[in-house]
Amino acid sequence: MQNKYKIRLLRANLLAAAVVLALWTPSAPPSAALVLWLSVGWLFITALLLDFSHRYPRGRPWQLLPGALLLGLIAAAPERHGLLIWAWAALFMLPQMSWVAAFNISAALLSSVLVAPQLSTPAWLLMVISLAILCVLALARAQQLIDMNGAIRQRLRLVPGLNLWAGEQLVRDIQREQTRCAREGIYGELIVLHVKRHQLWPTAKKLCELTHDFENVYRLDGTTLATLMLSRSAPEAHERYQSLINALPDNTIANPIELMDVPPNPSTLQTLTQRQASEWRGQP
Repeated sequence: MQNKYKIRLLRANLLAAAVVLALWTPSAPPSAALVLWLSVGWLFITALLLDFSHRYPRGRPWQLLPGALLLGLIAAAPERHGLLIWAWAALFMLPQMSWVAAFNISAALLSSVLVAPQLSTPAWLLMVISLAILCVLALARAQQLIDMNGAIRQRLRLVPGLNLWAGEQLVRDIQREQTRCAREGIYGELIVLHVKRHQLWPTAKKLCELTHDFENVYRLDGTTLATLMLSRSAPEAHERYQSLINALPDNTIANPIELMDVPPNPSTLQTLTQRQASEWRGQP
């Protein structure tokens, strides 16, 4: 199958950048050589570990590291590495949290001050203006990617091949399943599960295996999962619930809610995610 996400090409580019920086180290002063080798190591390790995953931890501010390394390279030897200041425009194309972007903007401004002695005043002003325009365009493009990816995550499965969906999909499915229960006379139940953060994805996969193909699993937040279970009757739903709980980790906290009692509105998702685990019962 063709690699849709071009992981091999990105890995090759990272390795090529690592090689270029490694060839740049022999003539560098000790402080600059240290930062160069740190950068080479980061690029090499990232290339080896790089893989596309729907489980990407969006809350991890990894963009701080390349920003700090880039600032370190320019600060260690601005007369040798001044050209790297244009790499800030590429760094700002990465989607990042606002406080990370603020750090990188401050680092870019400091970098421009460090290279100022190497340029005449007109050349420095032209460089700053050009770099500022490029960085603004890069930040605008990154924000477009953030908005687009957020909309995609609300519509698509989180893991290919599994019935695992974003929490926003649950709000749309509740009303549909309530209509089905009323029309066909079946019993619907919403199971909300609270797990440890490191157990979220294994538990979600196990939950997908324990439910039917027409029953979806939803990720509400980093520690909360939910699933809509449809059964012929309440006793059958109770048996399925017990079997499901017995197959999950012992520290899983579950809260079964009759589907007809769940209001089908956007505030439902916020209500479910804000409930404290101490309020939940492990048994129905």
